Amino acid sequence: METLAEPTLNATDRCDRCGAQAYVRVTLGSGGELLFCAHHAREHEDKLREVSSRIHDETGRLVATPAAASGDEA
Repeated sequence: METLAEPTLNATDRCDRCGAQAYVRVTLGSGGELLFCAHHAREHEDKLREVSSRIHDETGRLVATPAAASGDEA
C-alpha cells in the first residue's frame, strides 16, 4: 500500500471491522473514510484498492524498533 501525507493515526483510531488500533485509513471514491487494523487491511487489500481514492498506511510503525532503555531504566 502507498503511504500518503495525512494526519497520523493514533491509539484512539479504531478498526471499523474489529475495534483494534487502526494503522490504515482508506478514503473511498465516494468521499467516506474507513479505518483498518493491519490484519484487516491486508485481508481486504485488493477490494480496498478497487474502491479507494487514497490509502494512508502506517503499518510500518508496527515493525519499528523502540529506542533501547538506558542503564538507569533497567
